[in-house]
Amino acid sequence: MADSPDFKVQTHRSFVDVVYRLLDAAAIVSATLFATRYTDNEHLENLAVVGATTLIIHMIAIEVSGLYRSWRGSRLTLELWCVLLNWMYTAPAVLGIGLLTKFNAEFSYQTKIAWLIATPLLMVSGRVVLRMILKNLRKRGFNTRRFAICGVNQLGLQLAQNIESSPELGLELAGFFDDRPPSRNNDIDEKECPRAGTLNKLVGLAKSGELDMVFITFPMRAEKRIQDYLDKLGDTTASVYIVPDFFVFQMLHARWNQINGLPVVSVFETPISGIDGVLKRGFDLLVASLALLLLALPMAIIALLVKRSSPGPVFFRQKRYGLQGEEIGVWKFRSMRASDNDKVVKQATKDDDRITPIGRILRRTSLDELPQLLNVLGGSMSLVGPRPHASAHNEQYRSLIDGYMLRHKVKPGITGLAQVNGWRGETETLEKMEKRVEFDHRYIREWTLWMDVKILLQTALVVYKQENAY
Repeated sequence: MADSPDFKVQTHRSFVDVVYRLLDAAAIVSATLFATRYTDNEHLENLAVVGATTLIIHMIAIEVSGLYRSWRGSRLTLELWCVLLNWMYTAPAVLGIGLLTKFNAEFSYQTKIAWLIATPLLMVSGRVVLRMILKNLRKRGFNTRRFAICGVNQLGLQLAQNIESSPELGLELAGFFDDRPPSRNNDIDEKECPRAGTLNKLVGLAKSGELDMVFITFPMRAEKRIQDYLDKLGDTTASVYIVPDFFVFQMLHARWNQINGLPVVSVFETPISGIDGVLKRGFDLLVASLALLLLALPMAIIALLVKRSSPGPVFFRQKRYGLQGEEIGVWKFRSMRASDNDKVVKQATKDDDRITPIGRILRRTSLDELPQLLNVLGGSMSLVGPRPHASAHNEQYRSLIDGYMLRHKVKPGITGLAQVNGWRGETETLEKMEKRVEFDHRYIREWTLWMDVKILLQTALVVYKQENAY
């Protein structure tokens, strides 16, 4: 009987995992000491009880939040959000137990608030510092893991390049493995991703402990081949990942989800939901409210000028598509002698004779958009997002531009990424509208609250230059 290949079980997370736990424990103890020492130092006898209770509840909460999973390759912000989520489980439980047992009854509110703030702050700080240390160590070859790529193809090459450009991940490529003959790989030059062997060699390396991670990059249609690889790699302890070739689709915002235990992945989805949605809405309400308070007098003067400049109402409420394509009424100061809400809407052009004298100034300075702050407060619009087009334009372009209606996966904005990148004003050609939609999609894919802040600041500069506004 032939000897079976050596089988080794590799453990890589033990050291980092222990460091994470020690850092969190130190943060909990230090925060408890800080809160008590500087706000309520006459109750030091209960420090041990508070610290021990917090540690125990914290360890239970991580089973829900998954805080101590491997964060290698994950964004720091995602890890820090998980820390805060874990604290949202832990803190109420500790305070609740303290209320029932009365062991923290004599602690002042100042002590409790200091403890509530200091603990997650120290935990977050510890992880930021640890990330920096691990990043530098991995760049120098410490704490590395070896990985292999199954599939000599474009996706495999892209994965290897992405990992190579991020040395802080501490991942070392062992090679590309593929059972298919080179003639099957016409989409790529094998010199770029040289073949290191077949599936059997890959399995042998994994069993001997020379591989820690395996990425399968075969196309999704190759179901049988993927299953064969999974069956044989299931006899190893290597971590195996499938990299789906979703790049063949126009991904708007991908997110894994479950439907009664069945995993699904979204292709067209909004990134602004959950806590992100709360943050963006809160930001909108705060900034819009402050803006209306500061601009109340200027807006009243503009309203008077509009009323006296030409016959007609002060405000113009145009029908446009909002979130999920629902029709909304967008408020503007009237800047034209005629108002269009018909099936065919003519865009404003340079030297348009429909624009009133005061309207021309309002449009150049974008002051005609100020009433949309009311839309923001009402919730139909956001400060930043894809600019809403007239309903007639939506119906026109949705049949001409692929993915046009995906821009309605988020609320429309008073300003947007397209507007601060030169695609403001008239879109008299299809190519110009395509570029605007391209930037709208990019905004949806890459949205962050900081991006909104930067766009608002850039908008002020664009308005000052008065580019493409008429």
